[in-house]
Amino acid sequence: MRGFGGRQARSVLSLIVSVVLLGHGAAWAGAAKIAVASNFQATAKQLAAAFERQTGAIIKLSFGSTGLFYAQIRHGAPFDAFFAADEARPRRLEQEGVIVPGSRFTYAEGKLVLWSAKPDYVLGNGKVLREGGFEHIALANPKLAPYGLAAQQALRELGLWETLQKDDRLVMGQNIGQTHQLVASGSVSLGFVALSQIQRPGQLVPGSYWPVPSKFYEPITQQAVLVQDAQVARAFLEFIRSPQARPIIESYGYQVPVGAIAPHRAAVTK
Repeated sequence: MRGFGGRQARSVLSLIVSVVLLGHGAAWAGAAKIAVASNFQATAKQLAAAFERQTGAIIKLSFGSTGLFYAQIRHGAPFDAFFAADEARPRRLEQEGVIVPGSRFTYAEGKLVLWSAKPDYVLGNGKVLREGGFEHIALANPKLAPYGLAAQQALRELGLWETLQKDDRLVMGQNIGQTHQLVASGSVSLGFVALSQIQRPGQLVPGSYWPVPSKFYEPITQQAVLVQDAQVARAFLEFIRSPQARPIIESYGYQVPVGAIAPHRAAVTK
């Protein structure tokens, strides 16, 4: 079956979000507060900007660790939607009855990379890890950040976790955003970050990197949920699952699973 053309896809999307927001007689005026895992920061900003241009609604983004957002939402933090960096926390929120039932879906699958801001520093096969030619290595806190957990799993797979921990050579950021900043600033020579943090549409940021083989860590399945049944937030989640959003997400190095662009509107309607 032939896919939508650009103009046709935009027209269909406009109809979808218009029906969602105007179905109850509401105007486009409004805002949604969205909690977003740090790895998705650049992507979320571009998606929000595209949605705002098209609808006139306002998307207010807050960035941080998945673990902290999970705890905040459980205790009543006023977010309308949550973009996590894993599937475990959104599933727990669903089981705990904290979110809109049936609103949970996978919006992206992330990739872990070992990155240095120094050109030609990280060898293509990650040999630098085994050679130990570094003072410290940065990663996000595995207890709070899924990308930190993936980094921990990779280091265990390589047989290096216990040694690096014993030698006090691990530097942990509270989230993957802080971890990226540690490496980008030169405070730490290399670290585990999300591919999306060093890939921009059509290019990579300066430095060198090693794509960590996916067999070294569990899949980073990133899911979103609707916390409050708010019209703007509901429409934004529909937009994320639209043909228009998919190329934006993929341009930052994510994979969008097959079927992710098929919205289930009945699950998020009143």
